[in-house]
Amino acid sequence: MRLLSMSGHFLLTPIPESSPDLLPKDIKLAVLGAGRVGKSAMIVRFLTKRFIGDYEPNTGKLYSRLVSVEGDQLSLQIQDTPGGVQIQDSLPQVVDSLSKCVQWAEGFLLVYSITDYDSYLSIRPLYQHIRKVHPDSKAPVIIVGNKGDLLHARQVQTQDGIQLANELGSLFLEISTSENYEDVCDVFQHLCKEVSKLHSLSGERRRASIIPRPRSPNMQELKRRFKQALSPKVKAPSALG
Repeated sequence: MRLLSMSGHFLLTPIPESSPDLLPKDIKLAVLGAGRVGKSAMIVRFLTKRFIGDYEPNTGKLYSRLVSVEGDQLSLQIQDTPGGVQIQDSLPQVVDSLSKCVQWAEGFLLVYSITDYDSYLSIRPLYQHIRKVHPDSKAPVIIVGNKGDLLHARQVQTQDGIQLANELGSLFLEISTSENYEDVCDVFQHLCKEVSKLHSLSGERRRASIIPRPRSPNMQELKRRFKQALSPKVKAPSALG
């Protein structure tokens, strides 16, 4: 698929409108986190295998791609989100825009940089916001500690990420987008599989909720009862004493 170059960004060509008819599964993911943690680099690395270190400030891009996960063809859409959004003190319109993105998505990557402790602190509020928007949802969330190759500049220990993920009931992975494509691929593939499982479960629930169609009536039995009702027999009157 040809990439369109836009001011240093790579925006994948949108999926043609006719494609969804051929693809039974649509997967919608959102990548959230503070600025400069490598969200855009992760997405592009997964979709193109290329690592691009520098990006212009992200205003939120939607990447579309056909991918194969365990033999299933999926129509994958990944929403990149602007960095620097703080749930607690952002303007209402910013939070509203983020809420719409969270409402749209079915699975989430929450990304921080191991070299930026403040980015780590932003994960919990983002997770809580997801659960607020999806209070009854089991939408999968994976917490990712990125820039794992920059050990000399580490501010967040691996155990900190594990502890936070355990508290929130999420999966945690520490990766290096620049050095290891396989780890990046594993993160997205795992999230796609978890969303696909939710699709399968919701489909089973819908099928189970359908009232079974009643059996067709036995026409021979109906005819017999109809004839019996029209029978000329009249019960003899009882004798008077």
